[in-house]
Amino acid sequence: MNKSFSIFSVLVVGALIGFFVSQKISIKKMGDAVVESDEPQVAYWVAPMDANYRRNQPGKSPMGMDLVPVYEEEKNANKMGDAVVESDEPQVAYWVAPMDANYRRNQPGKSPMGMDLVPVYEEEKNANKMGDDNAVYLSPAVINNLGVRTAVVQTGDFQSIIETVGFIDYDESKITHVHLRAEGWIEALYVNSVGERVEKGDKLFDVYSPELVNAQGDYLAALATGRAEIVSASKDRLAALGLPAPVINEIKRTGIAKKNIPYLAPQDGIVSAINIADGMHVTAKTTMVSLADLSTVWLVVDVFETQVSQMKEGLSAEVSFSYQPDKLWLGKVTYIYPQIDEKTRTLKVRLVFDNPSEYLKPNMYASVKLFGNKKSNALSIPREALIRTGSSERVILALNEGHFQPVEVRAGIEAGERVEIIEGLHAGDKIVTSAQFLIDSEASFSGTAMRMLGDSKAEVHP
Repeated sequence: MNKSFSIFSVLVVGALIGFFVSQKISIKKMGDAVVESDEPQVAYWVAPMDANYRRNQPGKSPMGMDLVPVYEEEKNANKMGDAVVESDEPQVAYWVAPMDANYRRNQPGKSPMGMDLVPVYEEEKNANKMGDDNAVYLSPAVINNLGVRTAVVQTGDFQSIIETVGFIDYDESKITHVHLRAEGWIEALYVNSVGERVEKGDKLFDVYSPELVNAQGDYLAALATGRAEIVSASKDRLAALGLPAPVINEIKRTGIAKKNIPYLAPQDGIVSAINIADGMHVTAKTTMVSLADLSTVWLVVDVFETQVSQMKEGLSAEVSFSYQPDKLWLGKVTYIYPQIDEKTRTLKVRLVFDNPSEYLKPNMYASVKLFGNKKSNALSIPREALIRTGSSERVILALNEGHFQPVEVRAGIEAGERVEIIEGLHAGDKIVTSAQFLIDSEASFSGTAMRMLGDSKAEVHP
C-alpha cells in the first residue's frame, strides 16, 4: 500500500508541476504580447520638410535632415477614416524641372541643370485640363519658386520714343570747294593741314598758268585801246577763268601781268580737305581746297527700317554727348533722306544745330531720343512681358487662384520700357512679367499633349 501511495503521490506532484509550468508559459506569452503592443511597428521613414520623400529604412533627406519614422497605426489611421488628412495631403502627379517644363519624371530627382525637380500635384494637373487646353495651374509654392511677377495693363496717353544714335557732320550748304579753271602748277601753298582755320580773303595758294598769263596780256592790251566793249570782254574772260576781283583790279592798277596768281579764301571756316602740294601740276578737275563753316552743323541720325512709319519732319528730339552728359540739346527733324541704307537697313534723318561757339565737332557721337506724336487712351504693358515669335506675339494672362493662360495680342509702337497693345487685352488685365517663357512653354506642352491624347489625362513618361 505504501508503495502504491508513493506512486500516486509522484503522479499528483508531476501533474501539478506540469500545470504550473504551462500556466507560467501562458503568462509569459501574454506578457510578451503586451510588450509587443507597446512597441509600434515602423511603416516607413519620411523627410521632415517633404512628405512625398519616403524610404523603407532610416537615412537622410535631400536637405540633409534625419528621416522621421511613420508607424503602422498612423498609416492605418489615415487609411481608415481620417478623410480630412487624406484630402489635406495632395497627391503628386509628376515632377518637373524648374527651368524646363518639358522635362518630367515620375519620382523626385535632379534636372539636367542640377536643380531639384518640382512636384506637380494632381489638382494642378486636373485644373490644367479644365477649360482652355492652353491654360495652366501653378501652386503657390511653384509660383514662388519660379519668381512669377505680374503687372496690370494700363491705359492713358502714349508717346513713342525712338532711342538711337547719330554723328555730327558739316553743314554741306556751308562748304566751299576751291577749283582752278585752267591748267597750271602750284607755286606756293599757304595752308598746310586739314583743320587749319582761315578767314575770308586769306591767301590759300599761288598758281602759275600760261593760259592765265595770256589772258592778262589780252586784258592789258584792251585797256590800252580804250574801247570799253573790248575791255569789258577781256575782264569777263579773266573772271571766268577764276581770277579774284581784287587781283583783276591790281592788274589794271599796275599795268603788269602777274606770273603767279594768288587764290584767296572765299569764306571764313576751317580747311576740311586739301589735295595739293607745292609744285604740283593741277587741272580744272582738281579740287584744290575745301573750306567748311562750323557756325551751324548737321546731326545725321540712323532710324531702323521698322520705325520709318513714325518719321516725319518737325519731330522734336533730345540729344546728349558723352563729353557733356549733363547738357541736353533740343532740336527738330528738318529733313528725311529718301532711301534706306542697303547694308544697315536704316533710314537717315537730319537735325540742324546752331554752333556759334563750335562746341560740336564733326564726327562726334551723339545719343538721340526722337519723340513721336502722342496717342490718347492707348493700352500699354511692360516690354519684358511681350513674347515675340516669328509668327505671333502673345502675353501670359494671370487669372484667378494660380491659373495662367497665353493670349495672342497685336503690339504697336514702343516707348522706352513699354509697348502699346492694339488688340488682345483690356485695361486692368493682369499679365506675367517674369517667368512667362516657362509658363508659355508649359501651356504649349500641356495643350499639345491633351489634343494628341484626346483624353482628360496626359500620360507622363519616366
